[in-house]
Amino acid sequence: MFATPKTGENPNTQPLVAPDLIIHAERALIDGVLRPGSVHVTGGRITAITALDPAPDPAVPGITLPPSQVLLPGLVDTHVHVNEPGRTEWEGFDSATRAAARGGVTTLLDMPLNSIPVTTTVAALEEKLAAAIPQLRVDVGFWGGAVPENGADLRPLHEAGVFGFKAFLAPSGIDEFGHLTEPELNTVLAALAEDDALLIVHAESPAVLDAQPESVDGGYPEFLRSRPEEAERDAIRMVIEGLERTGGRAHILHLSAASALDQIRAAKAAGLRLSVETCPHYLGLSAEEVPAGGTEFKCCPPIRDAGNRAALWAALIDGTIDTIASDHSPSTIEQKRRGDGDFRVAWGGVSGLEVELPVVWTAAREFGMPLERVIRLLAEAPARLVGLSDVGSIAVGNRAHLIAFDPDAAFTVHAEHLAHRNKISAFDGRTLHGVVERVWLHGAELTEDSAPSGQVRRRG
Repeated sequence: MFATPKTGENPNTQPLVAPDLIIHAERALIDGVLRPGSVHVTGGRITAITALDPAPDPAVPGITLPPSQVLLPGLVDTHVHVNEPGRTEWEGFDSATRAAARGGVTTLLDMPLNSIPVTTTVAALEEKLAAAIPQLRVDVGFWGGAVPENGADLRPLHEAGVFGFKAFLAPSGIDEFGHLTEPELNTVLAALAEDDALLIVHAESPAVLDAQPESVDGGYPEFLRSRPEEAERDAIRMVIEGLERTGGRAHILHLSAASALDQIRAAKAAGLRLSVETCPHYLGLSAEEVPAGGTEFKCCPPIRDAGNRAALWAALIDGTIDTIASDHSPSTIEQKRRGDGDFRVAWGGVSGLEVELPVVWTAAREFGMPLERVIRLLAEAPARLVGLSDVGSIAVGNRAHLIAFDPDAAFTVHAEHLAHRNKISAFDGRTLHGVVERVWLHGAELTEDSAPSGQVRRRG
């Protein structure tokens, strides 16, 4: 499909006959550096990267980005709850992938809950695929679930192409997806280690959560106290000790508690195969900003204080935290507003898929992280985590998933204009920096009127 370089030549400089499209950019993220370049696309793949042509041939299909725009790889979001089938009134593949495309996310991985059925068997995966395939506006892969009763289903799901397995160590919030006890966690880690499969973990300790005083007023300060940092630290301890016993692989989801970072650093230094993500809402928001009754901010683990937020940024900068993912977890507005602002009963989850890049980039400007590092955390690193070698970077042979991004443009978020199904957002009314101006999927530019053209991704 793409030109084969001669021995000793740099494949990124190979010219290609008759490309379908060339995108010329004064700034393109190539080999981790922003530099001028022309990216050649044929058959949906990047087939050459050449020096920027100051006078492109008008006979060759091409696009020249304005100097204000940067050519970047499409983002890879490994933590999205699409909820279809079964809870499509919360979200679905059409609305979720439309939101992803608007936000420059060209590959996403769907969580095994809160759909019905949950993705804990091959039959459930097939049901989800049947719902998804006709609607995909970006490429989509799937996680399997690890629950107490599906030990015999783990290997068949792995062979069917899921990218790994999601487990909760505390109640998930839905009856269909049970949480693992510590002995069950060790059993699952040992089973997955036989196939070198990845376990991704919602790490909160039920023992710590159960020990908290009973809530009395339903406000955010009380909700925050009910899910202390100790709950994350204790659950991460369980995962680390499980890795020591089994030699398996694990990824900590949506790290909120900065006080757990020393445990993670020590585990990595000891050679354990542990990685960790955090989320845009922990990086762009702080507890001090949550208004009374603002249940659109409720998530588990919770958004913590400004000092904690700064410590998470320091851990991103020093490399302790490996990836950023949205944890887009929508519900109906009625579920989010249940209890009229009572954090005890409102559904927990932040809908941020469409705005994750500007949320992170706006905060990154504050903390001094360059755009190149931001994109590594949102694209290249998550792609490598799950073994997707042909996305997440601009390189010859990769899928031509590209975005044109204006890092200096500013806009105000209006929840009613976002593409996800239920128009509620913790970012409503916030002014953010960074606008995704154009998106290409498999080399074709996406618009609001584009027909679904996303593909299913499978492990391996």
